[in-house]
Amino acid sequence: MSDPLRPRASLRTAVVWDVLKDALERRVKAAGRDALDVLDTGGGSGNFAVPVARLGHRVTVVDPSPNALFALERRAAEAGVADRIRGVQGDAHGLFQVVERGGYDAVLCHGVLEYVDDPAEGLRNVAGALRPAGTLSLLAAGLGGAVLARALAGHFTEARRALTDPAGRWGEGDPVPRRFTAEQLTDLVTATGLQVGAVHGVRVFADLVPGVLVDTEPGAMDALLKLEAAAAEQPAFHSVATQLHVLAERD
Repeated sequence: MSDPLRPRASLRTAVVWDVLKDALERRVKAAGRDALDVLDTGGGSGNFAVPVARLGHRVTVVDPSPNALFALERRAAEAGVADRIRGVQGDAHGLFQVVERGGYDAVLCHGVLEYVDDPAEGLRNVAGALRPAGTLSLLAAGLGGAVLARALAGHFTEARRALTDPAGRWGEGDPVPRRFTAEQLTDLVTATGLQVGAVHGVRVFADLVPGVLVDTEPGAMDALLKLEAAAAEQPAFHSVATQLHVLAERD
């Protein structure tokens, strides 16, 4: 669990990073090239883009925020990968105004579908950026995790509202516009023509465990990371995960 290339905040990203890194390695072998062309939609300041570039790949980050792209440029320079990262301002709905259709071996769509006006259209564009046999890494907010978190905090009315709300929101103050079940995400993916390879639950326990336990108990962080990894592939835990990760490929 001490991979130096793993993105920061490992409790939040460990499962996704491990799955993504393995998928990129498989794509490298299949493509017969050491460096892949990777698109990171909504990639912000480079939480995944920079580690992917450190693996030797060329990464294009599309994000609507100029401030995030400025932070990306600075982070890439500090990591010594500025020559392998390009940031462009844009979003999923206008994706092909700024990037090439069908031009990427892998596309990351992390934390995007929650915020776009039309998730189906946004995901169709993201899938359209893939080359034949390309890989999609999709990460989105999970409904069950939000319901469980509100209930454990004693906000039972909000938990019930999230459970019954079409967008999975617990109230007007909810900062997340939309949440998904695993079935909803996989349906969106298959509707684009991609084939779902795996579904993982992300942050099944990490958001529920008191931070003081992780910070003060010797070995707790490593043990929790291993627990998250073990639970991620179990369908029973998908319904209570804070986020859901779908790995898919174009045939």
